[in-house]
Amino acid sequence: MPLPLSNRMRRFINSCAFFVHDCGLCGQPADRPVCAACLAALPQLAGSACPRCGVRHPAGGVCHRCRLRPPAFDALHAGHAYQWPLSAVLHRCKYGGDLQQAGLMAYLMLAAAPVLPAGAVLVPVPLPRRAHPGRDFNHSAELAGLLAQATGLPVCDVLSRVRDTPPQAGLGRRQRLRNMAGAFASAALPAGQSCVLVDDVLTTGATLSAAARALKRAGAGRVEGWVWLRAQPG
Repeated sequence: MPLPLSNRMRRFINSCAFFVHDCGLCGQPADRPVCAACLAALPQLAGSACPRCGVRHPAGGVCHRCRLRPPAFDALHAGHAYQWPLSAVLHRCKYGGDLQQAGLMAYLMLAAAPVLPAGAVLVPVPLPRRAHPGRDFNHSAELAGLLAQATGLPVCDVLSRVRDTPPQAGLGRRQRLRNMAGAFASAALPAGQSCVLVDDVLTTGATLSAAARALKRAGAGRVEGWVWLRAQPG
């Protein structure tokens, strides 16, 4: 039985051009972007994941790695695991330029119902300066704009890339951390400003940690991450 939609979510859906009254995953008629059957079949992370980094952690609480070496961000909101069919949706948005998929991604991020800090701003993670040839828009910025419509939180586009970084794909955890170190800078923020970093997927947390450090150097207080998918360690 699908959960009833809140008034804000209903307004969000009705305002989005991507919604055509078909489920974005199975194509069947639906009153929301993902039908109840598909939503129930998606791999959920809530309740079995480390609240700090989102890794699966059936024992509950903060995982061992985060207790020893916590990431620079203070919490992570991630509703689903990085696997098919959601990985295919992400690829169509990220490399195929299909903005309808960004709407589907935003809907599923909202459906996970994260509790965000009061007074926070949404900060999209900027693209590498040498992005993939098929990426002529920042999908994280598109996501942040859609999420702002639904949450009422403002978008604060203060981050920038200050150096080129090789693609993260294919790199191990330590290589990713070294690759992203010092990659971002942030415009000044009010002291103690709560920020929510918005990105599509988290693998090791290297990108989000580097972005969080830049925000904290610029004056931010609590910095949380809000991603659509969490890739689990192999």
